[in-house]
Amino acid sequence: MLDVCLLGTGGMMPLPRRWLTSLMTRYNGSNLLIDCGEGTQIAVKEKGWTFKPIDVICFTHYHADHISGLPGLLLTMGNAEREEPLTLIGPKGLERVVGALRTIAPELPFPIRCIEVTKPVETFEVKGYCITAFRVNHNVVCYGYTLEIKRAGKFQVERARENGIPMKFWNPLQKGNTVEEDGKIYTPDMVLGPARKGIKLTYCTDTRPVPVIAEQAQGADLFICEGMYGEPGKEAKAREYKHMTFREAAGLAKKANPARMWLTHYSPSMVHPEEYIDEARKVFPAACTAKDGKTIELQFEDEEKE
Repeated sequence: MLDVCLLGTGGMMPLPRRWLTSLMTRYNGSNLLIDCGEGTQIAVKEKGWTFKPIDVICFTHYHADHISGLPGLLLTMGNAEREEPLTLIGPKGLERVVGALRTIAPELPFPIRCIEVTKPVETFEVKGYCITAFRVNHNVVCYGYTLEIKRAGKFQVERARENGIPMKFWNPLQKGNTVEEDGKIYTPDMVLGPARKGIKLTYCTDTRPVPVIAEQAQGADLFICEGMYGEPGKEAKAREYKHMTFREAAGLAKKANPARMWLTHYSPSMVHPEEYIDEARKVFPAACTAKDGKTIELQFEDEEKE
């Protein structure tokens, strides 16, 4: 099960009832953030979730509304006596940007590991998350992210017995580990069936519609996409500033066919995004306008249906 909370849905500047962009997920005791805009800490507190288990923070790009909350968050994590390493993932320049922000958060009791994304598409395995960064089209280098929780095949007792595998090795093999005894090597594929459908979440903001977004969101359980403008007549502005309208975002969802889509990253001028959702639903009926704190539990498919 993957818990997902859209902590903030605002773009450019925070509003009294709308924090800046940030997403948090929880899986197997490990939390992950995508972006950390101003107000992220308050949004986490409002949700009742915690800071200490955050092991990974992914940054789409380095505009202030996506990263300005980082120094305070690092200090709070340090004050919570965190000692485990923290992994940061983001476009080229991550170490320089984080180093500058840490001028006001210089002493931390935990190490920080920076991974800079340099290719159009890169995949990383961290804390049980399979994270794919994919480059989108903004006025600075910007990436979207797909998070996947892979699911191995079912353990097959009959195959384990047929292969003469001692019972003491069943559990490590089921967990994906290879074991060896007396010169014999036992591998997970000797006891596991075909891989089962996992969980998939795709997230992107600050971009024009480009094919890679629909490719990444293909069949996702949840597609979270920027909808900077919902009002009529904003198409030219969206093109100029390299953002998207509700209708353009819905067009990507129509191509990708996710189970559901949440719109986010609204312009401050759009006070009530829900007033414009009908335009998106004409293109993709499963679209909705998310609000701060919107949460969902994404679950593995029922085994009886597999």
